[in-house]
Amino acid sequence: MKITDLRATTVTVPLHAPLRHGNGAHWGRFVRTIVEVTTDEGLVGLGEMGGGGESAEAAFRGLKPYLVGHDPARLEELRFKIANPTASLYNNRTQMLAAIEFACLDILGQRWGVPVSELLGGRLRDRIPFASYLFFRYANQKDGSGEVRTVDQVVDHAREMKQRYGFTTHKLKGGVFPPEYELEVYRALAASFAGDRFRFDPNGAWSTEQAIWFGREIEGLRNDYLEDPVFGLNGMRRTREKVRVPLATNTVVVNFEQLAANVLDTAVDVVLLDTTFWGGIRPCIKAAGICETFQLGVAVHSSGELGIQLATMLHLGAVIPNLTFAADAHYHHLAGDVIEGGLMRYENGSIAVPTGPGLGVRLDRNKLAEYAALFWKLGGYPYDRDPLRPDWFPTVPNDRFADPADARQPEWV
Repeated sequence: MKITDLRATTVTVPLHAPLRHGNGAHWGRFVRTIVEVTTDEGLVGLGEMGGGGESAEAAFRGLKPYLVGHDPARLEELRFKIANPTASLYNNRTQMLAAIEFACLDILGQRWGVPVSELLGGRLRDRIPFASYLFFRYANQKDGSGEVRTVDQVVDHAREMKQRYGFTTHKLKGGVFPPEYELEVYRALAASFAGDRFRFDPNGAWSTEQAIWFGREIEGLRNDYLEDPVFGLNGMRRTREKVRVPLATNTVVVNFEQLAANVLDTAVDVVLLDTTFWGGIRPCIKAAGICETFQLGVAVHSSGELGIQLATMLHLGAVIPNLTFAADAHYHHLAGDVIEGGLMRYENGSIAVPTGPGLGVRLDRNKLAEYAALFWKLGGYPYDRDPLRPDWFPTVPNDRFADPADARQPEWV
């Protein structure tokens, strides 16, 4: 079997409301690039990557000479062909490799009539639990609903998510407002759902001193972990020395060299594995095996997925034995999807691992066309900017937080 073609299509899918985070905002939609890899047997494998537009589509077209004639089963060869570590100093292709790996695994599963999880050792679980993943939000631009800014709004939104989807773990994305205010919000959240688990993520926006203060203040809560309170292994290490809350990351341990450094001198207790950031599902499984050996925790990270990447996250979660935390997903913030059948369903806070051949999802061609047209109508957006603070940009650490009393809403997002 040989690869004969590669296509990339950029789409934008609306969110229920714009999501705010420590480095800016998602302006009411996600932008993703959908990848299709075709073989000489007529099989089409699906991949997905964050971001898009003319440059992303051109970058994938540039990989076509590397792929045409390649056997999709030769995944290790593909890794060096596309993302040789020395050559990649000049063309960082890790996320592109991930999208193509997804598609190749999808092809192999279809070819052999089994789910991707069976190619990766076989599933240990049939459903993957997820956290609620709560954000401070601007209101929906069309109807003015969905704002999340005050303490009561956060708690009410979490209650709605719990009632609708069944979440028993709650993650709050912070780094937007001053740490003292976000501590008040987090404490109110923990007090409102006795018996549930909690985690907090300020996107590396704090100084080490702020992180230590916050970590000590939440020690009595039912915390899974404190995620990326600071940026950098040394800052995480200093924080870890002084707080009794596990630290997690998806920013400072995202490759094997960083994982080795963390094993030798631990700064992070829980590694959040992202099928895109690590270059595919298979590298995440390798990393999970190392974490299992050295008794580091693992969880599944979310980077703003549609249904194709969500399927990769589900297959990953199904096969790693040391998944002891609920996974993250932005998925319930989406107002639509590009896969047949629409959005996957949550039941009791979990989503079933697809059982169909390959990734177990297929493109809805009408939705792909609709969301591709929407992208070319709206274009991209600056992820690292806040629409109501045009002169603001994030620094590390940040010392210019948004004002929680500011109730203004953007005119458009």
